[in-house]
Amino acid sequence: MHSSFLILCAAGGFAIFSSTMSKTPVLPLFADSLGAAPQTVGLIAAAATVVGILTSAPVGLLSDYIGRKKIILAAGFVFASAPFLYYLVRTPGQLAALRLYHGFATAIFGPVALAFVADMFSAHRAEKMGWFSSATLIGRFIAPLLGGFLIVKFDFKTTYLFCGIFGIIALALLIFLPGTASGSVFGFFFNPKSKTCPERSRRIQNPKSNGSGKRFDLNGLMKEFKDLFTNGPLIVTSACDAALYFAFGAVETFFPLYAIKNGMNAGEVGVLFSAQILTIAFSKPLMGRMSDRYGRKGAIIIGLTLGAVAVACVALVEQFVIIALVLIAFGFAMSIVTASTAALAADLSRKGTHGSSMGLLSSIMDVGHASGPVVAGIIVAASGYKTSFAVAAAVMLAAILPFSFLVHKESAEPS
Repeated sequence: MHSSFLILCAAGGFAIFSSTMSKTPVLPLFADSLGAAPQTVGLIAAAATVVGILTSAPVGLLSDYIGRKKIILAAGFVFASAPFLYYLVRTPGQLAALRLYHGFATAIFGPVALAFVADMFSAHRAEKMGWFSSATLIGRFIAPLLGGFLIVKFDFKTTYLFCGIFGIIALALLIFLPGTASGSVFGFFFNPKSKTCPERSRRIQNPKSNGSGKRFDLNGLMKEFKDLFTNGPLIVTSACDAALYFAFGAVETFFPLYAIKNGMNAGEVGVLFSAQILTIAFSKPLMGRMSDRYGRKGAIIIGLTLGAVAVACVALVEQFVIIALVLIAFGFAMSIVTASTAALAADLSRKGTHGSSMGLLSSIMDVGHASGPVVAGIIVAASGYKTSFAVAAAVMLAAILPFSFLVHKESAEPS
């Protein structure tokens, strides 16, 4: 494996570990301690997702012009600095503003890091994306466990101190990503030749880790941004991700309430979701390898179908073991779909535009993830939990039809 890929995976694990621990289960408890009303807590929690919707696509496109490493280092700085700013928060409004700032880290890092991986690999692209995703999922799995322990044994300040330490480790790893000085933020400021001789700077950059090296042009950038949102196959591929995360958002928000209402306890619910996350983490690289070998389109259709069946069954079974199998099946479906959608988005992109395609995928996915709980909440209030899960399943099935018709080939040009 490329040393830069291993460093990126390690940095991603620490970065997402830090980010996740700052919000699960810390954020709602911290917001409540500041006197935030329940609806305000919801808005604070949604702030970071809104940032992702608005910024992932533009930032991904920008990375195609100015380079991946500069954008990734900017995200690393936010990961490292944001946790220490929680020490200054005194009101719910300040917390919401800080969550907007902290949200830039994942909004920037996720799509650009995937574009970095897409630049490095072509033959085994989905598998490598799966390994990177698994590294971040391990961080996402461990973070709530340590965060909960620190809150119980210590306090919020200690918890955010640990978040900051892991954020600094992530930034340190990102700084030492292999490459020339001109490929980093520091090289831009301390290498005079990168300013006085931009052509030379572009030539010595490693194109596999620094984007396409295209000359920055505002009119050209706006044209590419317009072309991005008129790329039908890319849009429907991203919509498959959005449909999947629409269902995931509905399940992760309302299944705990449904389960506890039907006799489970919080510990059992935690075990179920932990099993689901571990399923995704361990199966995603394998699903990526299968996607590389047998194709993306069929895998996405199979995954969405399996996911729809699993979500529809969530409210139809009662035994703990069977529910666990259903949620594990949904996690497996998520592995199948997401291992292929990211790789397919890169395959459908022209050479040098992986950043914009990963950004668009992330933005549209965030729309689905954010709207899932909102729509499900309305349906739960009107018709109950079973109807809400059935609708979530139907959304996944509905995404299959346009995807099947609009995605005919699985690549744009060699990249």
